[in-house]
Amino acid sequence: MIDDDSAVADGGEPTEPAKPRPPYSERPVARARQAKAQELIERLVAEGHVRIADPDDDEVAEWRRVVNYAKRHGLEPTGKRIEKVPYGGPGLELFLAEGPHPNARSQRPKAVGGPVAVPARLGRLHPVVAALKDDESRLVMPSALRRRSLLLLQGLAAEAVRRGYEVQKARSSFFPREGGVDVAVDGFAYTVTLRQEFPESTDLERSARLVVELAHGLTGRPGRWRDRKSRTLEEALGVILREIEARAVEDARRRQDEQQARAEREVRWQAAMGVAKEQAVREQLAQVLREEAGRWQEAAALSAYCMALERRIGELDGAVDERALDSARDWLEWARGYVTLVDPLGSGLPKMPHTREPTPEELEPYLRGLSPYGPERRAGR
Repeated sequence: MIDDDSAVADGGEPTEPAKPRPPYSERPVARARQAKAQELIERLVAEGHVRIADPDDDEVAEWRRVVNYAKRHGLEPTGKRIEKVPYGGPGLELFLAEGPHPNARSQRPKAVGGPVAVPARLGRLHPVVAALKDDESRLVMPSALRRRSLLLLQGLAAEAVRRGYEVQKARSSFFPREGGVDVAVDGFAYTVTLRQEFPESTDLERSARLVVELAHGLTGRPGRWRDRKSRTLEEALGVILREIEARAVEDARRRQDEQQARAEREVRWQAAMGVAKEQAVREQLAQVLREEAGRWQEAAALSAYCMALERRIGELDGAVDERALDSARDWLEWARGYVTLVDPLGSGLPKMPHTREPTPEELEPYLRGLSPYGPERRAGR
C-alpha cells in the first residue's frame, strides 16, 4: 500500500509536485544582465571608460538596462556613479564619475524636525488654501470636517514651503466633496486631494473620517492615506511629503534618462542624416553619369550609322539620281550635327555636375527606418 499524498486515488502514477517559480534573480535574463553589469563595472574600473561605436536603438536600450541594473543592485564602486555621454556621432560612452548623482535621495536636504505641525486656527493661510476656503463649491462636507480639512492642507502647504517647495492651485478638477493643492518639487507638480471617506455613512465615527490621495500618475507607489486608530492624517502629513519627495527623485531620474536618451537619439539622427545626404548626393551624380553614358552609347550607335550611310552614298555615287544623293548627303550632315550634340564627349570634356540639397523623400531610403523630419519621428510619419 502506498501511503503518499501524491498517489492518485484510482491507483495511477504519483503526480509530480508543482515546481515553484524561481525568483527573478535566478532567471536566465536576470543572470545574463547581472553578468553584463559586473563585466561593465570591471571594464570601467580597469579602463576608465567603455565606448560603443554605432549602436542601434536596441543596443542602446540594452546598455541602458545594464547600467540601471548595476545602479539598482549597488554594483557601482563606492563613491562613483556610471554616466553616459554621446561618443563619435552615433556612439555611446560609459564612464565612472565621482560622487553620487545630484538627484540622488542622499543629496536632498533632509527634513528637519518631527511630525508636520498642523495649525489650530484658520489664520494666515497660504493663498491657495485661502482660495479653497472661500470656494464653497469645494470640500462640501460637514463644517467641522471642512475646517479640519483646511487645517490639514494648511499644515501640508506651510511645511512644503518651509522645505523650499512651491504650493500651487491644483490643476486637477475635483468633485464637490473634494479639494486639494499641488505641491511642486524640482519642476514636478503633485496633486494632493482631501475628501470625506464615508460621506453617506450614518455611523458618526465612520462619517468623520477623511482620506488624503496623491495622484498616482505613472507610478505604482503608495498614494492614499486614511484616518485610522493607529494613526491620524495629522500624523501622516510627514509621510505624505516624504512620498512626494521620493516621487520627485524618481521623476528627476526619469527626466534625466529621457533627456539623455533624446540627446543620444539626436546625435545618432544627425550622424545618419549626414550619411544619408552623402548617399543621396551620390545618387544624384550617379544618375547624371548614367544619363551621360546612355547618351554616349546612343551617340556611338548613331555615329556608326553615319559612317555606314557615308559609305553607302559613296557606293551609289553615279548609280542613282543626283537629287537622291544630295538629299542623302543633307541627311548625313544633319545626323552628324545631332551626334555631336548628343555625345557628352563630342565637344570638349564634361564638367562636374552641380548637386542640390536632397529632399526628405530622397533621404528616407538611406535612413534605416529613421525619419528625415527629426529624431523623434519614425519613417512614414
